[in-house]
Amino acid sequence: MGKKTTRFISTLSSSLSFPEVYNTIKQLILKGKYDKALELYTAKVHSHASTTTFLLPSIIKACAHTETHQLLGHQLHCYVIRNGYSSEPAISNSFISMYAKFSETKAAYQLFDKMPQRDTISWNSMINCFYLNGYLLESLELFKDMYIQGFVPKPELIASVLSACVQTKNSRLGRAIHTLTTVDERIEISIFSATALVDFYWKCCGPDLAFRVFQRMEVKNEVSWTTMISGCIGVELYDKAIELFRVMQVENVKPNRVTLTSILPACGQLGALKYGKEIHGYTFRHGFDSDSKFSSAIVHMYSECGEALQAIKNVFDRSTKKDVVMWTAIITCYSRNKSSCQEAIRLFNEMQLSGIQPSDVTLLALISACTNLLSVRHGRGMHGYVFRSGLSSHLFIGNSLINMYSKCGFLNDSAQVFQEMAIRDSASWSALISANGSHGSGDKALELFHEMKSSGIKTDSIALLAVLSACNHCGFFEEGKKLFDEASKDKSFSITVELYACYIDLLGRAGKLEDASEVISRMPMKPSDRTWSSLISSCKLHGRLEVAERLAHRLTKSEPENAANYALLSLVYAESENWPGVEDVRRDMKERKLRKSYGFSRIELDD
Repeated sequence: MGKKTTRFISTLSSSLSFPEVYNTIKQLILKGKYDKALELYTAKVHSHASTTTFLLPSIIKACAHTETHQLLGHQLHCYVIRNGYSSEPAISNSFISMYAKFSETKAAYQLFDKMPQRDTISWNSMINCFYLNGYLLESLELFKDMYIQGFVPKPELIASVLSACVQTKNSRLGRAIHTLTTVDERIEISIFSATALVDFYWKCCGPDLAFRVFQRMEVKNEVSWTTMISGCIGVELYDKAIELFRVMQVENVKPNRVTLTSILPACGQLGALKYGKEIHGYTFRHGFDSDSKFSSAIVHMYSECGEALQAIKNVFDRSTKKDVVMWTAIITCYSRNKSSCQEAIRLFNEMQLSGIQPSDVTLLALISACTNLLSVRHGRGMHGYVFRSGLSSHLFIGNSLINMYSKCGFLNDSAQVFQEMAIRDSASWSALISANGSHGSGDKALELFHEMKSSGIKTDSIALLAVLSACNHCGFFEEGKKLFDEASKDKSFSITVELYACYIDLLGRAGKLEDASEVISRMPMKPSDRTWSSLISSCKLHGRLEVAERLAHRLTKSEPENAANYALLSLVYAESENWPGVEDVRRDMKERKLRKSYGFSRIELDD
């Protein structure tokens, strides 16, 4: 106890009567000054037999809200049992809430189970105790018992139980609770419970029911609107999220910090930079921009909209609180561009100097930067940091390291990372299969694919694309065709447009141009431009220049701003020695101000 508090207690103890002390203690608790209230209680009241029961619930509440008085809380429970006060519902309810705060769920339930009389508060307290300490199924079962025994739940309890339904995926009980709130007139419908219902339907049943409940709400506050906006973004209804945000403003409901943070991903996904800037300006005027979560979201939005990195860096520099989320956001932005990956690594070093420990998401971004740089030196350094940080067991990090070593030309290191992984998923196998395929080890890629299937990992489109690409690179036509045919016959497997493009390229390289054309005609979706360009290249490779020319013309018309298509047409003309055609293509490109991007290879030798 500090000197200032000691003087405070001493003065009160000597100058106040017991009734005045009781009143002072209650006032201190109402003001949230729990430590002072308990110090006064301990000094003046606790050791005296004149303690009155009316003060006990307040004192128990104070014990629950302080970390230093758990022992006093247990002593009070012993005192209550010894003096026969445990039959008082108000006192027992206070102890249940106290044990909930102490995370002593077993002690709370023992007390609840022995109560001779329980009221609504008793049930609410015990259900909340289960919920807050992670006993979600128990909280749901107790809620059912409460209603069966005739007690009416309060809106706050309904909200907690609906949240437990979401976490346990118990959509049936959630719907039943909704029905109860509709048919049982005793149950009070509040904006709090209605918003919880909206959140439940978004997470367990889908948009239609969530919209229906939301539209029937007589009163909506900023939390209700934010729940709807977040729900839309969660299922990628970005246009609808922005529409709701506008309607919210028309309804004169002011967005809070959470609302503004929630709407930014929609702006980023839609490329709505102007709207995102307006939201940024609004938050700046209302002082919300100092929040680290909002700053991270605005950085991500600017990055998705293609805003200049300098503008993003300005937001970062102005942020007063730079936590791991904020650092991760800026590092992720820089790691996406090859030209700025070096800056991402520099920012990581600066982050460490500032005392912030990176998360697994930060390290994923940094491994991606090393991959873009094709820098095995930086990649090995990052691998070492991951190992020292104890994050090497994280599945996504292991998969990224396999990909990084492969792209940098170190296939053996990719294989070693894979072997050292305690847990592997389809992405792990796909990464190593792809690595072997890109390094010309088609036999090993096929072997790994069959080993993956034998280990019980279900084949997905990513794994099939990896092995099909390996067959394509290494000229394994028969093996690739067999794998594609097997996948096509599997009704549970969905063939993606990328898989079709790879298979058509495989057929084309093998000279099966008619077969490739037939596959294109049977595709259940529109062929991608990559599919057509693959077929054109195959026609050129096998001397079918008239077909290649016709398809190339079609491709330039479908994508008139893609310089690569014109370059492909020019090559077809050159192959058939149609030099006037080559000149026409060059002239057309010049008029459209199109320039072919030249590729280059870079390799960094291991030290």
